[in-house]
Amino acid sequence: MAAAQPAGKTTLQLDSVFHSYFSANEPGGTVLIMREGKLIYQNAVGLADMVTKEPITTKTLFNTGSVSKTFVAYGILKLASQGKLSLEDDLYKYFPDFASKEIAQKVKLYHLLTHTSGIPDSRKVKEEHTFYLAAKDEENFAPLKRTDKLEFEPGTSYKYSNPAFNGLALIIEKVTDKKWQDYIHEIIFKPSGMKTSTITDGPHPESGVAHAYVMNKEGGYDELDYGEEPTFAAAGNGGVWSSVEELWKYEQAIQQQVFLDKEWINLSRSVYPYAGWKDTIPSRLGLSWFLTREMNMDMTGHTGSQGGFISDYCWFPERKIFYVLLCNIPKPIKEIRARMMQQVMEME
Repeated sequence: MAAAQPAGKTTLQLDSVFHSYFSANEPGGTVLIMREGKLIYQNAVGLADMVTKEPITTKTLFNTGSVSKTFVAYGILKLASQGKLSLEDDLYKYFPDFASKEIAQKVKLYHLLTHTSGIPDSRKVKEEHTFYLAAKDEENFAPLKRTDKLEFEPGTSYKYSNPAFNGLALIIEKVTDKKWQDYIHEIIFKPSGMKTSTITDGPHPESGVAHAYVMNKEGGYDELDYGEEPTFAAAGNGGVWSSVEELWKYEQAIQQQVFLDKEWINLSRSVYPYAGWKDTIPSRLGLSWFLTREMNMDMTGHTGSQGGFISDYCWFPERKIFYVLLCNIPKPIKEIRARMMQQVMEME
């Protein structure tokens, strides 16, 4: 990171908040806050690996969990911008082995991107725990292809779906004839300058990344990532590994239309219109960012949780503030965000 962190009262206050959640000799986290392109605050506390005692830094790679879905979404949008697929394409075009052709023809790609497909998550993860420890995208999406009844009509309601993004990752592979991980590296990581970020492809990277943990009953820490957490090997829904520094590079690339032009970027960060919306909660999904109102500000963001990893990625366009937090142990990320952002707001 080129910019130096400013010193002063606010930095001490942010330090106080951040250190109230993390300790040096335990799994921890790292945070980065930018405003108008300038560094406001960065910090890293705790251990990336409880065995080697490697400390966490702002360069440490964490599994970002569901923040990964935004990368898959941009992979789909890139192909749409090139005319290689359409968001109006139905699932039957890519998965003619769906048990119900009628259902597969009802569900469009934009439904998967906005968690509005109505396809139930029929995976038996608890019953088939051992199988799902190593199951990749194909195996996680396969149960959905046996769907014979929708939970609701596509585009009328919202239900978060992890395997929908396993399916979207597989569609990228069908269209590009290459691993979707390689495609995302080519079209996003490389032009964005994300030189160390990587994506799960079966096992997670064997070295150079944080491991995740949860506290056990004895007060110690149990590892909970690849090999312990079922569906962790399925990458389309949560396979991207990155650092707070490189996620800032990602955000800059989005805003500067580095890998996709303005029209498509704006589409990704606008609430997708549904004329027949029937859910009690108003639609708040772009493709596939969550567009909400937080702390009296519009926020574009995504959280992530997988195994012991948890992440929080936020862009506040009105104030031009970027905030990202990555942890390798579960923490109350929304509470931390609110407290950290309150301190930042008091700087103005």
